[in-house]
Amino acid sequence: MRRLPQPLLILVTDRSLARGRPLEDVVRAAVRGGVTAVQLREKTCPTREFLETGRKLIAVCRPLGVPLIINDRADVALALGADGIHVGQDDLPPDEARRLMGPDAIVGLSVETAGQAADAEGQDVDYLGVSPVFATPTKPDTPRAWGPEGLRALRPRTRRVLVAIGGVNAENAASVVAAGANGLAVVSAICSSADPERAARAIRDAMDKALEKRKA
Repeated sequence: MRRLPQPLLILVTDRSLARGRPLEDVVRAAVRGGVTAVQLREKTCPTREFLETGRKLIAVCRPLGVPLIINDRADVALALGADGIHVGQDDLPPDEARRLMGPDAIVGLSVETAGQAADAEGQDVDYLGVSPVFATPTKPDTPRAWGPEGLRALRPRTRRVLVAIGGVNAENAASVVAAGANGLAVVSAICSSADPERAARAIRDAMDKALEKRKA
């Protein structure tokens, strides 16, 4: 399996939050600020537009060694030659995603309950997206938020890399890492920021300090 970037700070895209800016400009700025992976998540985007957007993001990410992960759509991921795919509980099963994408791809899986996390122990995934850690308008249809306490309870029950998503920002990033997250995935705190580079840097700084403190 492909080695995940370290530290793991994932920008999850949302064009509706980008203030009318080209998505590739937001991604470029976020990478400058310390984002180490990008997930293209555009649930309402027509397939051809999805592909075109993906090509633009690969042109930004690949020269910088930043993996591009496609949300849900294995067909788009394969057509782009993307670095990986992220699937939810109602999407393509992760073992099928692995079979299609190959052994070197990054495969992520969203988990919204402790039971789903337990089921993932036997699946061929690189990380679990623990969702949502905090209540967030970008994922209004998910179950109750985990909170740092739920994440802390989950940590000893799984050997998987845990990536916290949902309401993560510079103010709470340290508490999420302290609770056991190996990585963070961020949507609105970067996409909707007037300065995505600065927003990403603030989250990355908080994350890095918390990781160092956890090692001490």
